[in-house]
Amino acid sequence: MESTLTVDFKNQISKIDPRLWGSFVEHLGRSVYEGIYQPKHITADKNGFRQDVVEAVKKLNVPLIRYPGGNFVSGYNWQDGVGPKNERPVRLDLAWQSIETNQFGLHEFMAWCHQVGAKPDMAVNLGTRGIDEARNLVEYCNFPKGTYWSDLRRENGADQPFDIKVWSVGNEMDGEWQIGHQTAYEYGRLVHETAKAMRLVDSSIELVACGSSNHQNETYGDWEETVLENAYDDVDYLSLHQYYDNFEDDIWEFLGKSVDFDNFISEVIAISDAVKARKHSQKQINLAFDEWNVWYHSMKNDDKQEKWQHAPHLLEDHYDFEDALLVGSLAITLLKHADRVKIGCLAQLVNVIAPIMTNTEGTPSIWYQTIFYPFMQVSNYGQGIALTPKQTVATYKAKDYEVPYTDSIAVYNPEKKETVVFIVNKASETVDFKLAVSEANLEELITATQFSGYDRHQTNEDQSMSLQTLDGVLIKNNQVTVKLEPLSWNMIRIKTTI
Repeated sequence: MESTLTVDFKNQISKIDPRLWGSFVEHLGRSVYEGIYQPKHITADKNGFRQDVVEAVKKLNVPLIRYPGGNFVSGYNWQDGVGPKNERPVRLDLAWQSIETNQFGLHEFMAWCHQVGAKPDMAVNLGTRGIDEARNLVEYCNFPKGTYWSDLRRENGADQPFDIKVWSVGNEMDGEWQIGHQTAYEYGRLVHETAKAMRLVDSSIELVACGSSNHQNETYGDWEETVLENAYDDVDYLSLHQYYDNFEDDIWEFLGKSVDFDNFISEVIAISDAVKARKHSQKQINLAFDEWNVWYHSMKNDDKQEKWQHAPHLLEDHYDFEDALLVGSLAITLLKHADRVKIGCLAQLVNVIAPIMTNTEGTPSIWYQTIFYPFMQVSNYGQGIALTPKQTVATYKAKDYEVPYTDSIAVYNPEKKETVVFIVNKASETVDFKLAVSEANLEELITATQFSGYDRHQTNEDQSMSLQTLDGVLIKNNQVTVKLEPLSWNMIRIKTTI
């Protein structure tokens, strides 16, 4: 089988916003406690932050982290997590029916973000709270001093403002499962008024409104339209959430779900632009795909978990090889929409549907899931300018889609003067891949790697899986040719001049 990717360096999708490769930390299961925060762990620093986790997160080069939820935020009082730890209340977390000790809160999260080199995307509770709490939180975080909330922040140890720029206004408010669930009209009106108050405190912030919690939700489409009709001028981004499963154990259907992911993005762009046209607006709404991943392996075990535990083992999917292939394809799809998707959050980061897993004691203390590898490569090398892809390859018929046997895209990084090509081979046979370029000179190979050769259901608890060298890459006459192994994730970096 043959696959050709043709790119013209003058034909560009967009400069890639580094925040496209963000992630997500929620007070859920062992994400925070026993994940990023475990004071008695052998690697913990004086703040209780596990340094083995800090180093793993640094490898992912995550620029933005959404916090503290997720479903959790719709019942969360942020004041519970500030001030002296011995005075913080223990609460029931209704979203995940767990016990929340509040030993990790806003100040701890900001200190941890500083350690890992990430900026926060702070979510506000529009479920059980609302306008007043949202504007108070902005004042607490961003106002310099001289007011009740800003001075309380200073009393709690943060003399300088946190200066948080990205704020998520609620979470999945379209979902019946959400505490404080609202209709699209109710939510749109609330966003309008909440955004107004938040911006009066700090006009420099960017706001993310809730879009649909998944592509299949019955209110999808109508939800986006109604919310934007009421809050178009008040927000900067509309969110999308989507998780995929393979309960049918059909790899071809599963890998074909990247087409659904692509359609979802295109449809929300179309809805947003239709509202823009009706409003005769000059403003463009961009997208924040702030929850995306595979999620299904742990669901049966989660149903058996005893309620009202502290840091229970919830949503601890152990990802297999085919999951890594789909995550790679989804990442490529995000790059194809880099002109409108400016924020992305792989959900989540540690222990909970995550690329990084921890053990509380013993060895290994930390291990990398299969999905760690493609995400690590796109987050580190999917930077610069996304080039418009013209792909020629055979397709196969899935239940609902025609699916290309390869997903591919090229990115040019002008600072490093390199072209990076990401390719997923979904075929069960070797593919002869060719990259042809114009308006640039491909000079020499920097490196080429592959993630391949594993059983599709193999997981990585024993850390036996890793990236390998991709041999046989030939650069000649401004073309790159290489044979791609069946069912593989591939990355090629080439020194380039323009």
